[in-house]
Formats: sequence, C-alpha cells, structure tokens
Amino acid sequence: MKSLRDQLIAFWIILLSACVALGVVMLVLFRSSAGAQIEVARTGAEQACRSVAVRYAKSLADASREQPQLDLLQVILRLVLLETPHVEGGVWSASGGFLAYAYPTYEGSGAKTDIPPAEQPHITEIAQIAARGQQPQTDVVRASREALIVSACPLASPRKDLAAWTMTRTASGTLVAQDSLRVGLVALLVGVLASGLWLGVILLRGYRHVQRLEATLAVADANGASVPALAQTGLAELDRVVDAFNLYRTRFDEARARLAEAQSQRSRDQRLAALGRMTGGIAHEIRNPIAAMRLKAENALAASPDRHADALTAILGQIARLDGLVQSLLAVVQPIQLQAVMVDVPAWLAERVASFARPAQDKHVRIEVRCAVDRAMFDPLHLARAVDNLLDNAVRHAPTGGEVLLEAKRIDAARWQITVSDDGPGVSAALRSQLFEPFATGRADGTGLGLALAREVAFAHGGDLRLGYAQNVSGHPARSHPGAHFELELPWRAS
Repeated sequence: MKSLRDQLIAFWIILLSACVALGVVMLVLFRSSAGAQIEVARTGAEQACRSVAVRYAKSLADASREQPQLDLLQVILRLVLLETPHVEGGVWSASGGFLAYAYPTYEGSGAKTDIPPAEQPHITEIAQIAARGQQPQTDVVRASREALIVSACPLASPRKDLAAWTMTRTASGTLVAQDSLRVGLVALLVGVLASGLWLGVILLRGYRHVQRLEATLAVADANGASVPALAQTGLAELDRVVDAFNLYRTRFDEARARLAEAQSQRSRDQRLAALGRMTGGIAHEIRNPIAAMRLKAENALAASPDRHADALTAILGQIARLDGLVQSLLAVVQPIQLQAVMVDVPAWLAERVASFARPAQDKHVRIEVRCAVDRAMFDPLHLARAVDNLLDNAVRHAPTGGEVLLEAKRIDAARWQITVSDDGPGVSAALRSQLFEPFATGRADGTGLGLALAREVAFAHGGDLRLGYAQNVSGHPARSHPGAHFELELPWRAS
C-alpha cells in the first residue's frame, strides 16, 4: 500500500474498529461486574440462611415441641449474621408472623431491630413458599440503583410452618453505572474520532504540500527550464527535505554551469582544430591544381603555339576540379533548406541504384536492394545526395565481383533507417575518429567531403549517420571481411 490516501483510510478503519471493540469489551465487563456482585451477594444470603437452619436444628433439645424457642432463634441469628456482613435476617412463622430479627453488621448509629416495612410482604411470600415446600427459596429483585436479594430456608418444626429468612442489598448499576458507561463510550468515540480527524488533517496538509512541490517540479520540467528553488512548507520534517533539495539544486546548477563552460571550451577547441584541418585540406586541394596549371602554363610558354591548346585544355580541367571543390565546400558549410514531401521509397531507391549501374557493371559489383518501407516523408533531393555519396564509396571500395547492400527498414514506431554496406576492406582504425570530418579520406583522389555532407543531410532531417558493422547480401555480419556499413537513421514522419 504505497498511497498516502489509502494508508490514511486504512488507519481510520483500524481506529474505528478498535473503538468499537473497546466499547464492546467495556460493556461486557460492566455486565459481568454487575452480575458478579449480585451473585456474590446471593451466595452470602443463601449460606447465612442455611447456617441458621443447620444451627437451629442442632440446638433443639426436643424437636417435637410445638412452640419454637424464641431466645434460641435470636441468639442463632445474631451469631450467624455476625459472620456475614451486610446481611439481615429473621424467623417467620405461619401462625405468629415475624418471630425474631437481627442485623448485627448494620452500619447505622445504633442497633437495627425493625424489619423494613416495604420488604415485609415480599419476605412473607418467600418464607411461606419455603416452609410449605420444605425447600430453600431465593429471589432477586433488581431496581434502578440496587438489587434486593431475599433467601428463605425451612426450619425444623412439627407443623412445618417455620422458616428462616435472610436479606441483603447490592448495587445493580443499572442506572448510574449505565449512564457512566454511556458517557465513557461516547467520550471514547469522540476522542478516537477527534484524534483520527486531527491526524487526517495533518496528513492531508502534508499531502497537499507534497502535491504543490510535485506540481512546481512538473511545470519546471515541462517548460524545459531550470528547476526553481522550492518554497518552505511550514512542516519541519518536510522542510528539511526541501532544504536538502534546494542545496542539491544549487550544487547542480553550479556543476551544470561548469559543464556548459567546459563544453563551450571543448566546442571552441574542436572548431579550431577542425578549422585547422579544413584549412590544411583546402590548401592541399587547391595547391595541387594550381601547381598543375602553373606547370602547364610554363610549358606552353616555352613550347610552340600549336601546343597551347593542349595546355589550355589541361588548365580548364584543373579549374573544373577547383570549381567542384568549391561547390562541395559550400554544400557542407551552407545551411540545408529541406523541402520534405511524401516519397515512394522503393522507386526512389531504384533511381539511386540506376545512377551507379555503369561503374558497378565495370567492376562487376552487384548492388542488392531491400526495402521494407513503402512511403516516407523526407527531402528526396538532399537525401539523394547523401545516399549517392554512400553508394559511390561502397562501389569504389567493393572488390571486383563484390557485393553492395542498400536497405531501407523501420526500426520502431518513431525511426527508420537506410543502410549501405559493402564487402571491401573496411575503414582503417586511423581514419575512424575523423571519418565524418571534411577532407578526412583514405583515397588519394578523394576530397573527404562526401561523408561530411551526408551527415549534415542526416542532421538536417533530425537523424544521424554512423559507421556500423558491415553485412553481406545474405544479411549476416561479414566478420571475415569487415567492409563498411553505414547507417543513416531518420525520424519517422507519416505525413
């Protein structure tokens, strides 16, 4: 259970269940306690009544006497009841009524000698039943504040009309205790609900603070801006997390600034290094045609006029070479303006292969085309220049009778790829680190601008061009002949 809301609901359910269970336990204990008090009082009254009957039976010299010995009864009552606190008793006769009475443990200011008038009818009824049936009788009368317990036992007499009785009172707790119980249960319920509500408010406040912090971070991330400093929430525990985050944010911003500065310096260094290599390449590429033109011009001046035409023709060839170099340089350095349209990819690939049919036929190189993409959105003119440069390199480096594979396929829902592979000697390790830089070439007659231009076209489309493992026409990696395997990856645009 990871949700704070679910944990809060579970806590409230557990708290309410505990409240209900505790209330039930209190009610059961209350009822058990009241019943136990009544049971103890009843046992005491019954034992006292039986003791009176037993002692009276043992004390009789002549059990056949018609009249009971009142003095003996009074003494027995007092002796027995002295051992049983809060119990009063007497002797009842069907012919004489109440014959004797004693309450030796009465807590009043003096000795109690009178039978309570309100209980006399009830005592008479219980004693009469006991004497008539010659069986002990006990009755419990529950009132609002106390319970009255009356017990009667038959005494030995010829006419069986004599009975001893005992009486006691105990708190029943039916009103005061019940009211106290209700108040206690209500107080318990209110306390539990109040504590649960208080805890819920605290957790809800914390949850809202967390939501606000989350929203702040989400908005900053959606806008692509730097993460702002988080505001204090007023909760000490949560503010410690906020302070730690703000400290981390400050350190992160400082590290990001240092990284940006380092990247900027590295970029400047790389541009200067690239500019130096490009300058050296341009100087080398221009110096050779100029030297050739100078040599031809000097030879023409020293030769007869009929040799001037050959010299001028050679000079024009070198000028054309310089013009091609300038055009390639402009294509690399000038921004590429794309005109993306929906293109029939199989037909477009067929046009690319057709333009290299003659050089491939001269070297007996077979170009295999595999296309798993029907239509795609891209600039066919600029992408054709990139793919043509890759095919030109593949045909040039493939051995006589070799293979070149041109393939177009989907990578996933967001990308597709054009690959050009050959089974030639591959790219040397010394050239790999500078492969896509201008004037980086392994051919004596190459300018090294083709791959640089192809990568710029890929970048302009939002993709990339990289060197991978070569594959033969069957599609398996050609480990014995690494060859060259260029992957031109592009974003997928359905329209």
